[in-house]
Amino acid sequence: MLDANGFKRKTYDDLLNDMSSKTKELFGADANVSEKAFLGILIRIMAWFLSLAWMAIEQVYHAAYRKSAEGVQLDKLLPYAGITRILEEYAYGEITINGTANHTVESGFLVSTESDITFETIADVTLNVNGVGIVEIVCTEIGSIGNVEANSITQIVNPDANVTSVNNPQRTSGGREKETDAEARARADITVEGMGSGTPAAIRRALMNLSNVRAAHVIDNYSDVTDAYGTPSRALQAFVLGGDDREIAQAILESKAGGIQPYGTTYIEVADLSGNLQSVGFTRASEVNLHARIVISKDSRFTNDGEDKVRNAVVRYIGGSDTTSQLFTGLNMGEKVVLAKAMAHIMSVEGVTDVELSFSSDGGQVFLEENVLIDVFEVAQISAENIEVVISV
Repeated sequence: MLDANGFKRKTYDDLLNDMSSKTKELFGADANVSEKAFLGILIRIMAWFLSLAWMAIEQVYHAAYRKSAEGVQLDKLLPYAGITRILEEYAYGEITINGTANHTVESGFLVSTESDITFETIADVTLNVNGVGIVEIVCTEIGSIGNVEANSITQIVNPDANVTSVNNPQRTSGGREKETDAEARARADITVEGMGSGTPAAIRRALMNLSNVRAAHVIDNYSDVTDAYGTPSRALQAFVLGGDDREIAQAILESKAGGIQPYGTTYIEVADLSGNLQSVGFTRASEVNLHARIVISKDSRFTNDGEDKVRNAVVRYIGGSDTTSQLFTGLNMGEKVVLAKAMAHIMSVEGVTDVELSFSSDGGQVFLEENVLIDVFEVAQISAENIEVVISV
C-alpha cells in the first residue's frame, strides 16, 4: 500500500493470509482453506498472480525516482539532471602497413590480434616509395575489448599479395562499455549539485558534462590575498582531470559569474558572446597514482576471473584503468581514499570471504593499511596492473 511512509508491497504470504481471512469471513469460520482443499488451491493460485502484479506496481513506483530507477527508466530521468547516459564506444588507433611501394590499400582492410580481436581501416592508404603507410583503424566490436596493447595487431585477416605485414606502434584506445546505472546516478548527483549559475558547483557541473573529463574541483577566493593554491584575490581556479583544453576553457567562460577572473596554470583564449577573445585559465589536476596489495580468502563461488573482478572493483571505486583498459571516474578531486570503502567494494565480488588491503602512494615501495589523504588539487588514480591480488590459503 501507499501512505506517508512510501510504498510497501504485499507479498505472496500477505495476500494468502488476507484472502484466507476474507474467505472464512464470507463462507464461515470452518471453511477449509488448506493447501489441498479446493478453496485453498484457488486462493493460492490467485495470490500467486496477484503477488506478481504487486511486484510490478512496486517497480513502477521506484522507477519514478533517480536513486532507484534502473535501465531505460533511469535513462528517462537523467535529462532532468542535465545529462544523458554515456553509451558504449568503439576503440580507435593506427597501424603501419608494409608492402609494395605505391600500392593502395582500400578502406575496410581487416587486421587482428593473435586473440582474434579484429580491426578495419577507415580510409584508403597508398604506401610510399618505401612501401610503408599509416592509416587509422577502428575495432569491429564495440566496447573496451578493442583497447589493445602496442605491437599486438599483427595478423592480416583478408590477405593481400601487396601487403607483407602490419603492426600498431601505439595502443588503441577509446573503447568503453555503456555507463552502468550506478555510474550514471553518481554523475547525475554531481550535476544536480551544480544547478544554478555562476557558482563553483555550477562550473564543476559544466566541466563534468564534458566528454573525457574524469574529475573536477573549483575553488573561489573571496579574500584580499592570494590563497594557498595560488588563486589571486577575487578569482576562481578550476582543477581538471582529462578533457580537451579548449572545451574546458569554453565551459568555464560560459558558466562563471561576470567579472570573476578564471585563474590557472593553463590559459586558453576563447570567444565570448560578443565575439571578443577572453583568456580563460584552469589548472591540470595532479594525479596520485596508487599501488594496492590485496590478500583475499575465497570460497567455491569465486570464479576463474575473480582476481580481475577484484582489481576492477578497486578501480571502479578509486578511478583509473581497469583490466580491459576502460577508464573510470571514481573519486572526485580532493576525496581521500577510504580503506574501509575499498574493502567493501572488494567484498562485493562473489566468492570473496575475507580481505586484507594496503595502499602505496610512493610507487609501490611502502604499503600501509590506512586511508590515503588527497589534496584539493589532486585526484587518486589506480591502474589494474598496479594491483597485486594474493589468494590466502
